[in-house]
Amino acid sequence: MRLALGTVQFGLPYGIANQTGQVSREEAAAMLRLARQSGIDTLDTAIAYGESESCLGQTGTDGFHVVTKLPALPADCSDVRAWVRSQLDASMSRLGVTSVYGLLLHRSDQLLSSQGRTLYDVMQELKADGLVHKIGVSIYSPRELDSLAAGFVFDLVQAPFNLIDRRLHVSGWLRRLKDSGAEIHTRSAFLQGLLLMPEGVRPLKFSPWSTLWQRWERWLAGSGVSPLQACLAFALSFPEIDRVVVGADRSQHLQEIIDASGCGELSGLPDLGCADERLVNPSKWVDL
Repeated sequence: MRLALGTVQFGLPYGIANQTGQVSREEAAAMLRLARQSGIDTLDTAIAYGESESCLGQTGTDGFHVVTKLPALPADCSDVRAWVRSQLDASMSRLGVTSVYGLLLHRSDQLLSSQGRTLYDVMQELKADGLVHKIGVSIYSPRELDSLAAGFVFDLVQAPFNLIDRRLHVSGWLRRLKDSGAEIHTRSAFLQGLLLMPEGVRPLKFSPWSTLWQRWERWLAGSGVSPLQACLAFALSFPEIDRVVVGADRSQHLQEIIDASGCGELSGLPDLGCADERLVNPSKWVDL
């Protein structure tokens, strides 16, 4: 199973399509049981995801590889090593684990700061100590990798990738990362649910890309394929991708995702590729 379960909804009311708010502890436990039964072996979380790590610690992470992320290094931090180790110690305490599979930086550009080398070195030390299995970065654009490639090697990289945001592939970084031996996790397969919204439900602020949406809706109408199946089939069609991180706000939703991921390869998927960061980067949506 190449799906990984994203757990931001376990700690925050997250996503443009989220209508139910933060996942309850009971529902989180049910989703984790379903994930185990379905062969999902990886959980994605972050220190910045509200109560997500605490929720996972209470519901149990046995049998899962846990990937978490460090928040931004404070500007006034005078002891980077102590800060990173204290962050990981607190994270593992909340998760109820003695090590994590992956430790990523939420802000890769901090590696280019004056303290960047120290930040990277202490992550390597944590790996050598057996507290972390793989280190890496969570990126928002492949351009971040252009600046980092000369000075840093990553075991694991997480990046957005979907029918609209194809930058990781088009830039050549998907292949370059795989050739370097990095494990690749992609997120935002549904673009926060935007790709799953029918016409009339999609917020009007996305109307500048009406041609793209019309192309998508025409293809769906003629294919007999659900948007869920198409989104997952696209991401899973790239063998370089090790895990496709998906989020859900209830176990029924997760079951639908798991079922849709088994539809196999689809031919003739529409070309919805767009590099406009106002659309592909959700952090820019507040300005629309």
